Amino acid sequence: MDRKRFLKASGLGLTLAFIPGVMRSQSNSKTSGNQPQSKPKFVKDDEGTIFNVIGDIQTHKLVGSDTANQLVEWVDNVMPGTGIPPHIHTLEDEIFRVVAGQVEIMVAGEATILKAGDMAFAPKNVPHAWTVVGTEKAKMITTAFPAGIEVMFRELAKLPAGPPDFEKVTKICGAHGIRFV
Repeated sequence: MDRKRFLKASGLGLTLAFIPGVMRSQSNSKTSGNQPQSKPKFVKDDEGTIFNVIGDIQTHKLVGSDTANQLVEWVDNVMPGTGIPPHIHTLEDEIFRVVAGQVEIMVAGEATILKAGDMAFAPKNVPHAWTVVGTEKAKMITTAFPAGIEVMFRELAKLPAGPPDFEKVTKICGAHGIRFV
């Protein structure tokens, strides 16, 4: 087959192959005007909004308004012994990435110690917990998706300093789809 005939024949075949995708993208572009759009953002290590969430010092780097509500990401900077007891999220999945220190994490009844470079995935509706172990402060990047949990953290950070009032904590968490087990 000569080049001209090949291009003509393959052009028609490619056109027919791509029409469904082109049509889908045109129909999606009409409806996407109603969807919030993400904007590029650079966040330096020393930037973000800091919250003390019952001893978990969180620096929120990306929130729902930054990501079209796709995800929220924060950095936990926590002392040894600090942790979150077993709980279940009903609205979001979480990823935990340890940057420094050691964090014992339990997901679905299985516990392991994560060190720098290690990560864990805790899907929604699966019990999980974490505690900083060892003698050094831990730094962990946590991502939750979809976004929304940052609203709960802002509420928890407003609680008075000192030992937490677990009744209030449970009520706030419950309003955001999280229950302790």
